[in-house]
Amino acid sequence: QVQLAESGGGSVQAGGSLRLSCAASGYTASTYSMGWFRRIPGKEREGVAVIDSDGTTTYTESVRGRFTISRDNAKNTLYLQMTSLKPEDTAMYDCAADPMLFRATLNPTDYTYWGQGTQVTVSS
Repeated sequence: QVQLAESGGGSVQAGGSLRLSCAASGYTASTYSMGWFRRIPGKEREGVAVIDSDGTTTYTESVRGRFTISRDNAKNTLYLQMTSLKPEDTAMYDCAADPMLFRATLNPTDYTYWGQGTQVTVSS
């Protein structure tokens, strides 16, 4: 049974940093494409950063240069290091995974497994 559990969210001031973690269980995370997505009430879920099983990464334009996605295969854990945070980064951040994606995409409908999310709030 695949399970994803996010942690690391919180409240920070603009310009601050946070690191999100996604602990995976029930499968070998290194073999799946995985990613971080975010939800804002009233808006569609947005792809933020994704990583292939071979380590190739893709970012949405608004976070490129500020966020870094990585994975620790030994710990079966996905990370999102967020720096220079802005109020518009405020959202619920979800971790997702899929075993069938050869190339990870920013399209949330391509992913099968999802965590419960962790809230990030950035104040100005």
